[in-house]
Amino acid sequence: MAETPEATWLTQAAYDRLASELEYLLTVARADISRKIQEAREEGDLKENGGYHAAKEEQGKIEARAARLENILASAVVGEAKESHGVVEQGTVVSLTMNGSEMQFLLGSAEIAEGTDIDVYSPDSPIGQAIMGSKIGDEVSFFAPNGKERAIKIIDVKNFEG
Repeated sequence: MAETPEATWLTQAAYDRLASELEYLLTVARADISRKIQEAREEGDLKENGGYHAAKEEQGKIEARAARLENILASAVVGEAKESHGVVEQGTVVSLTMNGSEMQFLLGSAEIAEGTDIDVYSPDSPIGQAIMGSKIGDEVSFFAPNGKERAIKIIDVKNFEG
């Protein structure tokens, strides 16, 4: 599968973890919440049934997460991290200075870094769009959501090992 802007790059471990979570949501979690909703319905008046409304809200969260995971997995590009060649791309850890402050983050999907403490920025974010394709030493700028221009200098680009 060719990598497209809509694709999410995932390591095999991240893909497997998300697939397992999806399987759990579609089987165990769905069955549990259906049972809770049915039990709450049997208690009577649904207008003032807090348990019913809480269970319906939980069902909505389960369904939304399952839909998100299905979307991610359907468009995922799975593989090992590409050998870093100093170019900013999805799946790389970028070190940069922005208006004089140094920062480091993973450029990619938050799901890749689940369970780690690294910050993650989307390639579609203003900063992600500004630095995509940049090389070590490049200087670029972008306009932050608050309208202020931010100057960036790429210090380092390396593979994400998470």
